[in-house]
Amino acid sequence: MLAQIAMSVVSLGNAIAINVGYLGSAHPESWWVLVVGAVCMGTIVALVMPSRQAIIPELVAQSQIMNAISLNTMGMSFFQLVGPATAGFVIDAFGYAVVFYIMTALNISGIVFAVFLPDVAPSQAPRRSVLSNVSDGFRYILGHRTVLLLLALFVSAILLAMPYQMLMPVFAKDILKVGVSGQGILMSVAGIGAFTASLVLASLPSKKRGITLLLANFLLGMALVVFAFSVSWPLSIGMMLVVGMGLTGNNTAGAALLQSYTGPEYLGRVMSIMSMSFGLSGLGTFFAGMLAESVSAQWAIGGLAATLVVIMLGVFLLLPRIRKLD
Repeated sequence: MLAQIAMSVVSLGNAIAINVGYLGSAHPESWWVLVVGAVCMGTIVALVMPSRQAIIPELVAQSQIMNAISLNTMGMSFFQLVGPATAGFVIDAFGYAVVFYIMTALNISGIVFAVFLPDVAPSQAPRRSVLSNVSDGFRYILGHRTVLLLLALFVSAILLAMPYQMLMPVFAKDILKVGVSGQGILMSVAGIGAFTASLVLASLPSKKRGITLLLANFLLGMALVVFAFSVSWPLSIGMMLVVGMGLTGNNTAGAALLQSYTGPEYLGRVMSIMSMSFGLSGLGTFFAGMLAESVSAQWAIGGLAATLVVIMLGVFLLLPRIRKLD
């Protein structure tokens, strides 16, 4: 709830900065507002995401974890579905400030709904200093090969796949030539894929999740390779559908496996490492941007996605323990 309040403050601050005329092309130095906001949002997400993930096993039965995570993902996918397209049209019609006001309102609604969550008893663990807990968490991860491999796969997928989102304006404007509205449509189609995958995963039993994780990332990588070099609008839309499905499969199966194979007293710390990978996606975007400057956005995204495909094939062939995980 505190995180939702902080997110509301950040988005409201951006909206006000635009409304008063400070954040815009008339003040080239005003980019610092976005930098500060991005740092704040990154910090907030890093604190709240492990809590959101770790509370799920305390609200549902062990056999329902993947179904619960799928439903949670479906909620986010719904806004990924309607959000980008809506934002594109709102920007064209009313400007950027209105989008930030809408974000503020949605965050406030999140605070209201959080009030209805039941109280849950925390896992009993010895009280230690923060540094002791951190080091203990890393020792646990390094000592449990399955958890370590799952985290490595999840982080690899995020680093290699997520940069496409930040370079999407290049594809929409310069390659596909569809503009801001077209970019919103592409992202919304990815949301449709994510929403569909969430529905399917929510209805499946908690079996063969290792295969699900590897297959989702393989399809994600292949779809991004095709999208990166596509100049066809229909083909690009089709690939975005598969990208959304692949990302959801990775996020859902990865989180479900980690929550199933991690001890409850370490779950928050393992989920923190998992959530950290989303922050590391910015590092992947940085290198993708450098590659795009050196070669092209197409080769940057396509090369990273091809690397993801090779990694998943290697894990499937060389690490049978992962593909056999239920």
